[in-house]
Amino acid sequence: MKIVLTGSLGNIGKPLTQLLVERGHEIKVISSKEERASEIENLGAVAAVGSIKDVEFLTETFKDADAVYLMEAWEGIGSLFDKEIDFLAEFKNIGQNYVKAVQRSGVKKIIHLSSIGAHSDKGNGSLLVHYNVEQILQTLPKDIAIKFMRPVGFFSNIYRWLPTIESQGKIIQSYGGSHKEPWVSPYDIAATIAEEMEKPFRGRTVHYIASDEVSPEEIVNTLGKIIGKPDLEWKVIPGEELLNQMLSAGVNEWIAKGMVAMQKAQGDGSLYEDFYANKPILGKVKLEDFAKEFAYIYKENKLK
Repeated sequence: MKIVLTGSLGNIGKPLTQLLVERGHEIKVISSKEERASEIENLGAVAAVGSIKDVEFLTETFKDADAVYLMEAWEGIGSLFDKEIDFLAEFKNIGQNYVKAVQRSGVKKIIHLSSIGAHSDKGNGSLLVHYNVEQILQTLPKDIAIKFMRPVGFFSNIYRWLPTIESQGKIIQSYGGSHKEPWVSPYDIAATIAEEMEKPFRGRTVHYIASDEVSPEEIVNTLGKIIGKPDLEWKVIPGEELLNQMLSAGVNEWIAKGMVAMQKAQGDGSLYEDFYANKPILGKVKLEDFAKEFAYIYKENKLK
């Protein structure tokens, strides 16, 4: 198959590119950075340098493709500390760009990387952007098949908490405890998407992706042990306090409020209602596997 991938060589894009190339597919990877081109080509793919905000570029790149993989990267839109960005509007614009490019190019098979929480426009905080993009893609003609992939929270997002883990021996959030929730590795997301590329495309389907189910307490116990911080704590603070901390740090107000709302939904379980109603088979990467990777990054970070 001829497949176009958006998202460059990120946490999902790189292993996905490798898997699809190994399976014998012709892969074209879109990246906004010219310096990524050689790395993409070294993996056996073709680099297409341009912006997903450019409809003409997308259209030309999608032409002759058997399938395209669409995603919207927060980093590609801008910094979470940029107070001027309207993330809702930016995500909608990208979704609309995809719709135009897909129709103009004639591609008929789409895999879209969405997210947990995209089943509803309420109670999901900043994940609302993924619901919006799904709805925009749903406006495409019905002869265009779409697989909506909804991964849960990434294990790799735990790296965002390295500063307080190192300085305070704590992960500080507005929810916690012993209740298990699903987590996913980017490697399992890539593996699932690679498999779905080769399966039949029929209509519009939703696929949840998860690797493991663990509680906040299990996370700190496992990570604390492997990095030599057995007293690592998952500290729960009121949502209002977390919001104030993020705003004081300069986080975009809509993002900060959305993260607090999302954590509320995590804490009361409402974020995962549709996931558990359509629970997938869990992937291969477990917390203990991620912990080994985390320990390596933690050690490297301390040496800097």
